[in-house]
Amino acid sequence: MKKALIVYHSRTGKTEAMADFIAEGLRLAGLDVVMKKISEIGNELDLVGFDAYVFGCPTYHKDMTEGMKQFLFKAELVNLTGKVGGAFGSHTHSGESPAMIYDTMMHVFKMDMISLGSLNLIETKIAEREGRKACQDYGRAIGERLR
Repeated sequence: MKKALIVYHSRTGKTEAMADFIAEGLRLAGLDVVMKKISEIGNELDLVGFDAYVFGCPTYHKDMTEGMKQFLFKAELVNLTGKVGGAFGSHTHSGESPAMIYDTMMHVFKMDMISLGSLNLIETKIAEREGRKACQDYGRAIGERLR
């Protein structure tokens, strides 16, 4: 069975909820899913052995969190070239973080990024039916990319 790793940062629980819904979509597509907070990644070896990678972070002050930036430096030490990837995040009024993560994964890590782009949801929509569905569909699309 193919395996996906979701690594995320969440201060208020909104981005974590997105990660949970994306994991549901990945499982529906037949993947085994491991979810970890960025604080649970000790070193780059914790990132080895997956077929797909999905990274998520909320936007704070039009930027990703410092913890996510440090995590991406760890991820850069792993050869993720050609691996399937996606990026997501939540926001209240802007939303730049997911696109920055997506661009890093595509241009720096040289990953095979999902053609849907990054998934970016305003916090108030995440718990609503359309927000859950958007996350599940995003996960399912990543999983289908591995078929």
